[in-house]
Amino acid sequence: MREIFDVRPVPTGDRHRTTMFEIFFDLVFVFALTRVITFMAQPPTALTLAQGLLLLLLLIYSWGPYLWLGNLVRADVGPARAATLLAMAAIFVAALVLPEAWRQGPELLDAPLVLALAYLAARAVQLVVLFWASVTDPPLRSTLRFFAVPVTAAWLPLVGGALLGGVAQTVLWTVALLMDIGGARIASAYRPWPLRSLDHFTERFGLVLIIALGEALIAAGTTTRSMAPTGTALVAALLGLVITVCLWWLYFDRLAPAARNSVLLVPDERRSDVVGDAYGLAHAPLIIGAIYVALGIEQVLGTLADEPSHPTRLSWAAATALYGGAALYLLARLLFRRLTLRTVRRGQVAVAVLPLVLLPVARSLDALAELALLTLLLIAVTWYERRVDRRDPHVESARPARP
Repeated sequence: MREIFDVRPVPTGDRHRTTMFEIFFDLVFVFALTRVITFMAQPPTALTLAQGLLLLLLLIYSWGPYLWLGNLVRADVGPARAATLLAMAAIFVAALVLPEAWRQGPELLDAPLVLALAYLAARAVQLVVLFWASVTDPPLRSTLRFFAVPVTAAWLPLVGGALLGGVAQTVLWTVALLMDIGGARIASAYRPWPLRSLDHFTERFGLVLIIALGEALIAAGTTTRSMAPTGTALVAALLGLVITVCLWWLYFDRLAPAARNSVLLVPDERRSDVVGDAYGLAHAPLIIGAIYVALGIEQVLGTLADEPSHPTRLSWAAATALYGGAALYLLARLLFRRLTLRTVRRGQVAVAVLPLVLLPVARSLDALAELALLTLLLIAVTWYERRVDRRDPHVESARPARP
C-alpha cells in the first residue's frame, strides 16, 4: 500500500521496458484511433477524410507526452498511475463520441463539445503529472514551461470550434493542432526532452503501431451485417489480411531492430533529438496510413456485401483512402529509415509512390480487383525491400538469428 500512495516520482533506468499498464493505456488510445474509421466511413468523402486526418493527428500528438512520461518515471506507480487512469477515461469518452465529431445537437453538451472537453481533460492531466515528474529535474521543468504555453493556448480554438461547428470548427481545430504541434517542436528544440531508456521508447512506439495494425484489421473486417462473409467478400477479407501482413513485415521484420541498433550508436547528447524526430515525426504517418488502408478495406467489404452479384467500384474517396494510405505508410517508412539508418535509395522512393500512380488504373476496376491489385503491389514491394535490406549491412546485421 505504501507504494501505491507514494507521492514521489519513481524514476526509470536505462534498462526500463514498457509495462503492462502502459500497454493497457495504449489499447484505449488505439481504440480511439479506430473510432475515427467509423467517422470517416459514413460515407467517405474528401471532407471526411480531411477531418479524419485532423482527428488522428490530434489524438496521436496528445499521446506522445504520455510516452515521454513513462520513459521518465514509472507510469504504473502512485500518482502517475492515477493520472494515467484519468487520462484513459477521458480518451475513452472521446472515442465514444468521435463518430459524431462534426454533428452538433440541440443539447448543451453535444458530441463536438464533449470531444473537445475530453481532449482538454487528457491534456490537462498530462501537464499536471509531467510537472510533478519534473520536481527534481530543473531542465525538464524549463522545457515544460515552454511546452505548456502553446498546449493551453490551443484549448481556446478547440472549444470555440466545437461551439461554432461546420467550417469554423474545421478551421479552428486545425489552428489548435498547428499551435499544439508547433509549440511542442519549439519547446523540444529549445531544450530536448530527456531520454532515459531507448528500449522503452522504441518498444512503446512499435507496440502502438502493431496494435494499430491489428485493431485496424479488426475494424476493417467488422461490418454491420450479422452473417460471416462468403464468396467474394471472404476473398476480400483474406486479401485484407495479406495487406496487413505486408505492412507488418515492411516495418517489424528488419527495419525496426536495425533502427534501434543505429540509434543506440548516436552520442547520448544527440540521441533525444534523433529519436524525437524519427519516432515522433515518422510514426504518426505510419499509423495514419494503416488507418486509411483499414478504411479502404472496410469499404471494399461493405461494397461486396451490399452487391455480391453485381461488382461495383469504390468511390474516389474510398479508393484514395486505400491507395493513398498505402503510399503514406510506405513513404513514412522511408522517412523513418532516413532519420535512423541515413540510407534511402531512389528506387525505394519510386516504389513507395507506386500506389498513387496506380490509383487511376485501380479506379477502372471493380472493388475486389482494386483490392487485389494493391495486394499484389504490396507483395512486390515487400520482396523488393527485402532485396534492398540484404545489401544494407545495417539492416542485415539486425536480422533475427536462425535457430
